[in-house]
Amino acid sequence: MPLDNIFGIASTAMNAQLVRMNTTASNLANAGTVAESEAKAFKAKRPVFQALVDKEMTTAGANYVGGVKVAQIMDDTTVNPKVHDPGNPKADKDGFVYNSNVNEVTEMVEMMNASRSYQNNVEVVNTAKELLMRTLDVLKS
Repeated sequence: MPLDNIFGIASTAMNAQLVRMNTTASNLANAGTVAESEAKAFKAKRPVFQALVDKEMTTAGANYVGGVKVAQIMDDTTVNPKVHDPGNPKADKDGFVYNSNVNEVTEMVEMMNASRSYQNNVEVVNTAKELLMRTLDVLKS
């Protein structure tokens, strides 16, 4: 495997984890929002990753076989909670508002997992760099 593949594969994984962290941050930012109907209520977003197993699957942004890309970002299908709050200006005719379906605990776990995965790939890059430097030292002698 060429050396640039190691850096490329790790970079695709780091990019995917950044998307995961950004969607989690967006979910947390919208955790307290309400809407007048379930259709208009905020739905948590989840990135869907796809492994790049052959050359046909690669693209300009993720062009390393063995890497990963974000195939799509989907809405979480968890039901939005319905709360009786007749004083809320967004309440429907029956006095209900619909909260976002964001669970803050789940989002914090997602953020920690994404952060750890990102850090693991940083370690891959650092290890590959260190091995390359050692190889150069051996070749110098």
